[in-house]
Amino acid sequence: MSFFDDSRLDDPAALQAADHLLRRLAMAGARVRAELEAAEESLGRVGAGGFRPRAVLAAGRDARLVRAVLEPVCPVPFVAWPGPGLPGWAGPLDLVIVLSGSTEDSDSVSAASEAERRGCGLMVACPPDSPVARASAGSRHAIRLPSQSDDQLASAVAVLQALHQMELGPEVDHKAVAALLDDVAIECSPNNDVASNPAKDLALMLADALPLVWGGSVLAARAARRVVEALRLATGRPALAADAGHLLPVLNQPPRDLFADPFDKPEELRPGLVILDDGVDDVGVAEHRRKLEAKAERHDVRVHVVTQADGTDIARYAALTQHGRYAAAYLGIGLGRYGSATDEDPGDSKNPSEDPAW
Repeated sequence: MSFFDDSRLDDPAALQAADHLLRRLAMAGARVRAELEAAEESLGRVGAGGFRPRAVLAAGRDARLVRAVLEPVCPVPFVAWPGPGLPGWAGPLDLVIVLSGSTEDSDSVSAASEAERRGCGLMVACPPDSPVARASAGSRHAIRLPSQSDDQLASAVAVLQALHQMELGPEVDHKAVAALLDDVAIECSPNNDVASNPAKDLALMLADALPLVWGGSVLAARAARRVVEALRLATGRPALAADAGHLLPVLNQPPRDLFADPFDKPEELRPGLVILDDGVDDVGVAEHRRKLEAKAERHDVRVHVVTQADGTDIARYAALTQHGRYAAAYLGIGLGRYGSATDEDPGDSKNPSEDPAW
């Protein structure tokens, strides 16, 4: 087990060594603004009076995020398609959405090519010179949203804005999303010491814990999975995001031995429960949270709550996710895993693990 040095969280040299990671996190709001500015011309041609699809199908990176935002309000059926190609029923009456980065993504390329071949309505968010852009070049009526970076969230916000204008999704307000990300960057800035920095405080709580991350709503659960990806990358430890039914058994922990000598025999890592609260007022969510907190208290498991109750759905998701990514970055700094130019970004795992059932 790596030793966590909490002094590194306020050590200027350690923070400077990880500046490239922290700076990228801090620029999340700027990337959202740049993405929407680049897509402004394309979005100007998207309106409610145009193509009304029989169904919407999302493929590629963060297809499940788009589904989580749209599914409760979308007036037509919505499907997130995790595999290559398209389902057999997809055709000219349907809209296919493909989100992809600049690197080769065979599943996204396959979905874009298949949508173009079948004559489906097509919306792509990708860099202009990417494989997906080339695969969809033959579609004359495709909606193309040119990505300016490899930021999955920024691309998803542009797509959700287009879908809102087509009256297929809720209000997005990308300026509010960017402003909220800026607020998180100010709160979690490396210039704020442990006493006033919520991300450093969460990193301290998880320094000797195995993270269990729970979000009660669909979007908070989606954010929990993104946070867990960042925590695994930062620590090299197991971390779990799941619903309450799967987490409750993991909270069955024996009591701590108050007289154990940590230098003689280091205590095994115990779970630490992180609750992501996006302010959704739902009886079922409240009951699940009550059960988790009560069981954690009975079994001496520490609990940390991250709350973001203001803003649109996607803004709250973005803020919760970013809080977790900052905490992951500080965990990596405290463990000595971050601090070189070759470190991987805790906010943008290139191959995120997904639960196929989610």
